Amino acid sequence: MAGGVVSDRLGRRKALVAVSSAVMAVASLLLTFWHTWPVAMGAAALLGLGFGVYLAVDQALITQVLPQAGDRAKDLGVINIANSAPQVLGPALAAPVVAYAGGYAGLYLTATVVTALGGILVWKIRSVP
Repeated sequence: MAGGVVSDRLGRRKALVAVSSAVMAVASLLLTFWHTWPVAMGAAALLGLGFGVYLAVDQALITQVLPQAGDRAKDLGVINIANSAPQVLGPALAAPVVAYAGGYAGLYLTATVVTALGGILVWKIRSVP
């Protein structure tokens, strides 16, 4: 909730989405290289913080870039369906990475790259500050 409040006060959604993506990328990068319980707990806290801000602010960003006011309900329904795609595709994509690209360290590194890339690509949105 705090991320949403900060986003509303600043009016800067892209920056908060990018920062939250960077926080999540750092968390997965920690898991890539350090395999200890304290690091895992710290990474979990970082990931939770980044993901919480990301969920709050990205949803607001999404609603601002929808093209037609009359189609918003339909568009949000499509987005909701798209949000379930990672849950379906994740295991199928993760299995080969774990099996052939360095085990779980490879999976965490892949997550780091994809998360950082998502944070970078949000800057391509032109209609929202």
